[in-house]
Amino acid sequence: MRHGAAAGFGALALVMLAPLVARGAPPDALGPAAPLAEAQGGFVGSMTLAPEHGPAGTPVTVTAAGLPADQPVDLVWRTVEGRWNVAGAEYHGRTYAPEAYRIAALRSDAAGHLAATFAAPDDFGFAHDVTLQQGARLLTQAAFSIDMAVKLQSASGPAGGPIAIDVTGIGWRELENSWLLRYDNSFTGWISAVTTRGAAHFAIPATGAPGTHVLEVMHGEFTFPYLNPQQNPEPDRPRFGLLYTITPDPPVLPPDPAQQAQTAIGGLPAAGALVAEPRFASVGRDDVVRGSGLTPGKDYELTWGTVTGNRVKQGGWEESARPIARATADASGAAAFRFAVPDDLGGAHAVAVKDGDRVLAGNVVIATTALPLDVARGPAGTKFTVHLKGVGWTETANIYTIVYDNNYVGYACGFNSQGDVTIQLSASGEPGWHFIDLYPAIYKGQENRPNNFRIPQLTYAADHPGEDLPHFRFAFEVTADGHGEKASLNLLR
Repeated sequence: MRHGAAAGFGALALVMLAPLVARGAPPDALGPAAPLAEAQGGFVGSMTLAPEHGPAGTPVTVTAAGLPADQPVDLVWRTVEGRWNVAGAEYHGRTYAPEAYRIAALRSDAAGHLAATFAAPDDFGFAHDVTLQQGARLLTQAAFSIDMAVKLQSASGPAGGPIAIDVTGIGWRELENSWLLRYDNSFTGWISAVTTRGAAHFAIPATGAPGTHVLEVMHGEFTFPYLNPQQNPEPDRPRFGLLYTITPDPPVLPPDPAQQAQTAIGGLPAAGALVAEPRFASVGRDDVVRGSGLTPGKDYELTWGTVTGNRVKQGGWEESARPIARATADASGAAAFRFAVPDDLGGAHAVAVKDGDRVLAGNVVIATTALPLDVARGPAGTKFTVHLKGVGWTETANIYTIVYDNNYVGYACGFNSQGDVTIQLSASGEPGWHFIDLYPAIYKGQENRPNNFRIPQLTYAADHPGEDLPHFRFAFEVTADGHGEKASLNLLR
């Protein structure tokens, strides 16, 4: 539905929470309000909004007539809360739960009229119902449509520097919630806003020669950009084109991969009776797992849990555990198990100690890390390898997508190889610096629309389902061939 059309929630149970954050709070904005029961009865009176659409922050005038005379009424904004639906290792799509917020407490005059203003909140884009309500009674409603907006934080900069992009007003319904980026007519990746109320903020590297480059943000329900939206059943979805100028200044090169590694993540699992120090660590790092309440002087074995297999062959995968360290409990019953983090899948691994009939359990979370390129300079056709450790195994963590100069070229999986991923690439392009980005993605799951599987999630940092995963950037310098011969391109080395 579009400008002026009702959002279509019907009689909705309204959960009243704190007001949405808006660019310019409404004059009569309230704090948290008591829950309202499901609206009952027919419509009373009429209401208009002016304007009927605009970006977040737009001042909106509410005019109503035919209301109960000299009565208090609530002005309510209807929306949804978005959540990723992830169950263990499986991705089950996204869900949107109806919500509503009281944005003003008003009162009709003796003739049953009222007028008020509010600022359109920072929220999901497209149509929202705005209602006038008395307690549980819905009086009347109109609709306001939040327009999408896309802007660059800066319009120029050197090669390799960040092109920071702000998008607001992404929708949540089908045909409104899957937006994609193209760079110089190459597909770069997907822009999500499920848990961020329609807002997306991300950056890509400036790639290519000095001069003007074209960025396009457009919709794509089925994986890739849809190029003739004007002939779609929903023809009025916007399409954005932006220009960025790469300056001839020295390039901005990415830091060493070790400096790009995560030092902490959100959403660590509960520690348990065994506590690792650190709990979040990269492959090969020294770690210690401590437990207490054990039998003094007794020797104990620490086991490491993992998953082996894949999602391709019929056998699937299985869970297993193996000994990883031994320790003797001291006089107080405490034991410290020291080991190097195994070369294994990323994500949480169970650690356990058996003490008679008791099992003490805990976990260690392996961080995904990247090694330096084996070759970082050479003529076009030079082969080089991107090497990752600790890639995960769940449907939201077991692949990384590869983007070369903002052009998506493919993905790599880390499940069957226990988190070790080697990606063989060949340098291409004109002499100069070229940039390779590795983004998290969703491998597969139980979702048909939109289909955002196996493509780079540019908004991974704020809105990735499941795990908190890193992004990695590399730079390769293509050189002129001093011998006048092109390098051999042997992809089957």
